[in-house]
Amino acid sequence: MVRWIDISVGKHELKLFDGNRVLKKYPIAVGRMVTSTPYGTFKIINKQLNPGGPFGVFWMGLSKPHYGIHGTNNPSSIGKNVSHGCIRMHNKDVLELSKKVLIGTTVVIHK
Repeated sequence: MVRWIDISVGKHELKLFDGNRVLKKYPIAVGRMVTSTPYGTFKIINKQLNPGGPFGVFWMGLSKPHYGIHGTNNPSSIGKNVSHGCIRMHNKDVLELSKKVLIGTTVVIHK
């Protein structure tokens, strides 16, 4: 099977799939109205441990420039529409997810 990521902006939820089987669900934060999270199908194109700044302990860049899935130094933001369009996760969750997906993994973002 092929692993892929499904992100529901409205539910503030990221699901990791193996084929059509859900492996894990994670709570997330998404973009606010003026800097909304883009909808579409993207790929993970890079991964970086300890990227610095507000990105928490890990960054996974998407094929849409300037967007990614990353940790946060503000865990109270999870579950809210607060980012500049990126997908924020708890640091422990983004580390766990990063070990389960490869560069090239498909990421589907929808309402």
